[in-house]
Amino acid sequence: MSETTPAPVGRRSELAGRLAHGARHRRWYSWLASAVLWLVATALAVLLCDAIVPGFDVDLPLGPLSFAVVLGIAGLALQPLLIAGAVRLGWAGVLLLALAGQALIVLATAWLLPGVRIDDFWSALLAAWILGIVGTVVGWLSTAGTDDRLVQRLVASGRRRPAELDDAEVQGVVFVQVDGVPFPVLQMAVTAGLVPTLSRWLRSGSHRLYEWTPKLPATTPASQMGILHGVIDGIPAFRWYDRAGDRILVANRPADAAVIEAALTTGNGLLVDGGVSIGNLFTGDAPQAALTMSRRAGRGEITRRAAAQFVASPSGLTRGLSRSVSELLRDRFQARRGVRREVQPRCHRSWSTAALRAVTNGVLRDVNTALVAQHMLRGTRSIYVDYVDYDEVAHHAGILRPESLEALESIDRVLHQLELIASVAPRTYRFVILSDHGQAQGTPFADRYGEELAVVVSRLAAADVAVSSAPVEGWGRTRILVDELATGKGVGGRTMRNAAAAIQRRGQDEADAVEAGDRQRSGKAEGDEEFHVFGSGNLGLVYVRGSKERLTRDQLDRRYPALLAGLAAHPGVGFVVVLDAVDGPIALGAAGSHRLDDGRVDGVDPLAPFGPNAPAFVRRAALRPEAPDIYVNSLVESGTEEVAAFEGLVGCHGGLGGWQDRALVAVPADLPFPAERVVGADALHIALKDILRYCGHRADVAPDVGSTVRSRPRADRSGPRS
Repeated sequence: MSETTPAPVGRRSELAGRLAHGARHRRWYSWLASAVLWLVATALAVLLCDAIVPGFDVDLPLGPLSFAVVLGIAGLALQPLLIAGAVRLGWAGVLLLALAGQALIVLATAWLLPGVRIDDFWSALLAAWILGIVGTVVGWLSTAGTDDRLVQRLVASGRRRPAELDDAEVQGVVFVQVDGVPFPVLQMAVTAGLVPTLSRWLRSGSHRLYEWTPKLPATTPASQMGILHGVIDGIPAFRWYDRAGDRILVANRPADAAVIEAALTTGNGLLVDGGVSIGNLFTGDAPQAALTMSRRAGRGEITRRAAAQFVASPSGLTRGLSRSVSELLRDRFQARRGVRREVQPRCHRSWSTAALRAVTNGVLRDVNTALVAQHMLRGTRSIYVDYVDYDEVAHHAGILRPESLEALESIDRVLHQLELIASVAPRTYRFVILSDHGQAQGTPFADRYGEELAVVVSRLAAADVAVSSAPVEGWGRTRILVDELATGKGVGGRTMRNAAAAIQRRGQDEADAVEAGDRQRSGKAEGDEEFHVFGSGNLGLVYVRGSKERLTRDQLDRRYPALLAGLAAHPGVGFVVVLDAVDGPIALGAAGSHRLDDGRVDGVDPLAPFGPNAPAFVRRAALRPEAPDIYVNSLVESGTEEVAAFEGLVGCHGGLGGWQDRALVAVPADLPFPAERVVGADALHIALKDILRYCGHRADVAPDVGSTVRSRPRADRSGPRS
């Protein structure tokens, strides 16, 4: 697939031209048909309200149709005022708009029509919900079952009020991160026809698909820090023990993310030149950021406006809620089906994980898309957005299960929506699609061997262990959604800040319960644990608490004689990494060892099953000062390439083994990209910067060492909209 012929520079593809023409010049009778369908459906919904809603009465026979006409006009007139008020009040205003906005429009319509009587606000609210549900169904039917309804209003807005840009000749770049999608999975999805938009791009030659290799650890924090900031050191896992501060850092806690970014950023990130970060852990030094964990930029107004516009439409809120409820119920059905069919491997899927999927694959996806669309219509130069749909589902279902592939298909539909928005944007936009890592699969370690890694450590060391192996990746995005939207002024902002603080406290309480309460005890007082044990996919991190320096192999053997040998010999462990005072970092296995400084192998090489990159990757991670006293990587099964996560997950990433180090990037064929495989997110960072320079960005930003592309004169830039 990477051998497709590149599209000629300066010429739009025939299909892109048809898309742009169709978006700009929709025939008048198509608009008329949609309007008539909406009027008829709304009139029927009014009849339904008249029959079932107490306190709602409309005169027949012309009352329902009159109500539908006036409701449409009132909605067009009042929605801009309601949105402006909601943004001014902050998140409380958005909530008020979501709950009462359409009810107010229904009341205004009834006040204008003498043949309609509504007794109270609650009757209006119930009628508004019925009308919203009908609007959602009609919108779905009128767009042939697609999600295009979500962006139709934005496209129309872009045509009515085009942004004026001083640098319109500079091509914009939208980086879409499809979180956790392995390269082979996308290849299979293209072959199976599950991702028609990406398939069209690749088959037409407008894009080329490449595989790139993230280094250890294969996690979103490390990869995003590398992609967005060019730094891959300093982040040993998703969560880890900070020796200097005697504290635990978790990358998706906003306060911790801010600390991590402040410590590692160079100030010359991917998005520093007029970009925006949406839905990420870090900002990439973007001047603007929305729903970004580190929250070093942005005040939330753009996010609130996007949310307000979404819930202000008659079908927006009902669409979001109905999709979320659908995802919730589908997850419960699919989980039960997996148990009934005895699908293996599998993990426990609770109502909590189903609710998380409902948020990430429902409302959050739509809010992210609305934010990207608004920035494209404003002409923002570069945009980086993270869609976590596939990653979240695959963690609990598996990397090739039907529900995981459905989530990937949903992201492909988002790409089609963004493609339509690009057709009316004030500048030409190019799309770069990438994943931050892949995923491996297998039965969780605790399910397979009857004990967690922390139990093994506690048993072998005869010591008290504080364990942190519960999955924590997903809920952080929900917290940051509430937290950032709580930045409004006045009473509404203060009210939502209180709610955000409560959610944050709950998240902290949950983390504390894991990190300080879930212990493997040996009779010591609470707070006196000797070890911190973390699970990051199939990579385990073992720290001896209180030590400011990393303990060597000899020190560990003296204090805990059975620990290293017992871990290395465990049937679920592939290798253990420690620092030897004489030999440097060394990987230990059940039947041999691998000295990483010079490659000497004694006995059976424990790194051999993990591929040719394993020695270099492990050595780099082992020599970092933030590395744990002991790295533990699970086994990888020969043949199936399955691993055993130290978290309760089927699909995982973080260590070595399987497809977790097989990430993807799809790049417009006429843009520069290395022919050889990119290894490391820091190297990918340079390649993506080269793309920006080629498109006219970063003219005033010093190039990186290793970059071969310089900004071209503006008059020389042209290219297909793809």
